[in-house]
Amino acid sequence: MKRRNFLANIAVTGALINTTTEGPAAKSGPFLREDKSKETLKADLVIAGGGLGGCAAALAALRNGLTVILTEETDWIGGQISQQGVPPDEHQWIETHGAPKAYRDFRNAIREYYIKNYPLTDEAKSRKHLNPGDGAVSRICCEPKVAVAILSDLFAPYLSTGKLTLLTEHKAVSAKVQGNRVTSLEVKSSRSGKHLTLTAPYFVDATELGDLLPMTGTEFVTGTESKAETNELHAPEKGNPDNVQAFTMCFAIDYQPGENHVIEKPAEYDFWKNHVPKMNKSWSGRLLDLSYSNPKTLEPKTLGFHPEGIKTGDALNLWLYRRIISRQNFVPETYAGDITIVNWPQNDYMLGNLIGASEKDFKKHVDRAKQLSLSLLYWLQTEAPRPDGGKGWPGIRLRRDIMGTEDGLAKYPYVRESRRIKAVFTIKEEHVGAANREVAAERGATGAIANGAPGPKDKAAEFHDSVGVGYYHIDLHPSSSGDNYIDFASLPFQIPLGALIPIRIENLLPANKNIGTTHITNGCYRLHPVEWSIGEAVGLLVKFATGEKVSPRVVRENAELLKGFQGFLVGEGVELGWK
Repeated sequence: MKRRNFLANIAVTGALINTTTEGPAAKSGPFLREDKSKETLKADLVIAGGGLGGCAAALAALRNGLTVILTEETDWIGGQISQQGVPPDEHQWIETHGAPKAYRDFRNAIREYYIKNYPLTDEAKSRKHLNPGDGAVSRICCEPKVAVAILSDLFAPYLSTGKLTLLTEHKAVSAKVQGNRVTSLEVKSSRSGKHLTLTAPYFVDATELGDLLPMTGTEFVTGTESKAETNELHAPEKGNPDNVQAFTMCFAIDYQPGENHVIEKPAEYDFWKNHVPKMNKSWSGRLLDLSYSNPKTLEPKTLGFHPEGIKTGDALNLWLYRRIISRQNFVPETYAGDITIVNWPQNDYMLGNLIGASEKDFKKHVDRAKQLSLSLLYWLQTEAPRPDGGKGWPGIRLRRDIMGTEDGLAKYPYVRESRRIKAVFTIKEEHVGAANREVAAERGATGAIANGAPGPKDKAAEFHDSVGVGYYHIDLHPSSSGDNYIDFASLPFQIPLGALIPIRIENLLPANKNIGTTHITNGCYRLHPVEWSIGEAVGLLVKFATGEKVSPRVVRENAELLKGFQGFLVGEGVELGWK
């Protein structure tokens, strides 16, 4: 068995627990011990959530000598790019700058994996920026399991030495707090039902929904802030904490011409076939249709669909949008057809909010979102209009193996919005929104100031405490309370350290979509490379603060320490500003 395949198998076979209790590993790495009725694991850092932010935080801490416990609710690490089935949404400069070196190395390792293990054509092998799927959304559209394999490779030596304890299929269920410090986290195995207590000087919430925030009493916000609260150009007059972006149950399909792979008619198909989303600003019509609301204008916009990748006039062929395997990149007869990911406007689920939902309601909404996605599949197979005037493409096949699930749907919902910490500094639209920057400039300010909105209208705010950079337009999908798309230009931005520090809790840090943004600015800080950047900054912050024997807050407040930390970041390949 090839080493990479072996490591990939390790990553998906369940909980990986280092149980060394004596010898050198017991002193230097996480270890298991009896603590009355419960087993306890100890490390320098406990990270809940194995998405890109959690993985990046763990890798940054591990390569700098810390011991780490990393938990993951599913059996796949990688979050958005793997368990949720979403190829990376990235900016146009990603190949050369605008993300940490470690993230770009991760992307290049994906390419190398395909070159070493797949029968690529000579032309594809020679391509500097190989894109396995040639998908329109990303320059690195790949299979979820390949991302899992690369992350598993990166973690392998730390698992072997006992520096890392990886607990897949474990979910945080409770926490203990003394004063302003978290003292322990309790997690539960979904396989055995066994509970473990995790202790460390520092904890990181890298979960998809900010699960640790209510457990630890960390102050947080959810949903939409009002214009009175944030003074943001695109904020509504009235806030709504229950108003969050749609989530999506993604799935993968290929196309086998002349074959019949039509699934059984979903139980809710008739509902979803006739469903017209109720929006404050009208949707284009039925959800299951080759049209949607143009995100920028909200006018009806036509989409195309052809599962052989054939051009569909001036309309975007949805088949090409998130394609993860383009058969043209591989030697003839390797693939009978392309493979694409379905994460489209038509399967955004808007009828419920997962944040704070009871276990029963969470399951209800996820199950209904699965019904929506399966209904979309059935509609494509049986009713989608064809160029020849017919209906349906019965040769479309659900690829259960791509998502690693029995039902063929992603292991976890693609979540766009989380609980957000009340941070010592909150990123607002005036800091990163192109139009709002113009308004700020017109108010009379000329130069950028430390963590403030005024400054040049053609640049995002410059933060004195920058710990990374990112870019994506502000992209808010339709919401659970009826907002249609909110989509407008942002500017290449920085990630301020202040947005990563809770206002009160001293040793819990965010590393996902739960940083100090608003509902509006979450729309550009939620994508793959930014999440990685946040996680890496947090992992390095824990190392630096531990070495200096100060809290993360003091690192930011002390000019000399902040300068030292930013120098440390730069030495680790983190960019603090835009070229």
